[in-house]
Amino acid sequence: MTIFQSMKMAFKQLKTSKLRSFLTMLGIIIGVASVILLVSLGKGVTQEVNSQMGDLGSNLITVMNTSVNPNDKISYDDAMKYQNIDGVKSVSPELSGQVNAAYDYQTKNVKVIGTNDQYQGARSLDLENGRFLLPIDIEYGQKVAVLGPSVASDLFGFANPVGETVRLNGLPYKVVGVLKEKGASMMGSSDDQIFIPIMAAQRMLKDTNVRTIYVETKSADVVDPVVSTLESRLSIQMNEKEDDASSQTGPKYQVINQQEILNAFNTISNTLTTALGAIAAISLVVGGIGIMNIMLVSVSERTREIGIRKALGAKKRAILMQFLIESVVISVVGGIIGIIIGASGAAIFGSVANIPSGITAGTIIFSFAFSLCIGVIFGIAPANKAAKLRPIDALRSE
Repeated sequence: MTIFQSMKMAFKQLKTSKLRSFLTMLGIIIGVASVILLVSLGKGVTQEVNSQMGDLGSNLITVMNTSVNPNDKISYDDAMKYQNIDGVKSVSPELSGQVNAAYDYQTKNVKVIGTNDQYQGARSLDLENGRFLLPIDIEYGQKVAVLGPSVASDLFGFANPVGETVRLNGLPYKVVGVLKEKGASMMGSSDDQIFIPIMAAQRMLKDTNVRTIYVETKSADVVDPVVSTLESRLSIQMNEKEDDASSQTGPKYQVINQQEILNAFNTISNTLTTALGAIAAISLVVGGIGIMNIMLVSVSERTREIGIRKALGAKKRAILMQFLIESVVISVVGGIIGIIIGASGAAIFGSVANIPSGITAGTIIFSFAFSLCIGVIFGIAPANKAAKLRPIDALRSE
């Protein structure tokens, strides 16, 4: 009997017992679908985060003042001194707080960001209308504002707010620009924020302590030496201002390298994706056990058929091949159905969650190959049992 004939008999056997064949495949279907869905979603999340972090660039350094000591302040002038460090392209201090924004009868509680003109490039912000903050706005602390798209929509509807006046905590600010919609990211969303000159923010929030500073280097190659210089300066600066009566035990500042965050996230994400895929693969093993169980039952039910075939001259190899192919066909058909369900599920979830589906040819090939191996491994025992039956014993079993 040829392999083609064996496959033909295998499909005929599947059609004969449709419900039992489907239930046998179910474990394989669930296992393959789970592996593809979980691994694809893990890869999709990783791609989305890499994309968001890539927009900011691998040459962005974030300096955070975490000191609780009121004497450990970093002023705007202190922050701008980092501009003279070799390799630094721009410095963007950030002072933030919650304010009440109002236009006519529309009001909204929003986050206001006080910063400078270099902030737009460091945070990769694009404009929909108007302009961003200018150096002259920063120098004189002018009452101008750039709105995030969500703020502009909530306060002005479909109208263009550029040139209009919005009140922030009761103070009038002229709208000079509106940002393009960017969506949420690991660094927060700029869509629901208002940007004003840092000097104006200091007066409004009655705070001159800069807590966050974005330092953009000229290239990714100089990030490490710039980080070292920043840490050295901050260490000296904080120690000079240290007050023993109110000192803290933890670190007073953090210098965060964007690339290090990305590398750490990718390591964690890959580990979790692998772990989830391995857990899902357990159901494939369970499905394989189900195949072996049903095939053993099939051997018992078809003992007389095996006896007749052997009496007519069928060799042990032909019987072994027939039952092994039946096992593989069940596993492969279940694997194909699982691939379709898993890939469809990942695509739908990715579309709803607005992230890449993460489906790769490698994941599909691995799942298919794994289901094929399951069919071979768990089909060997039933096939071997069928092949070892003696014709005389098989014929008198009924």
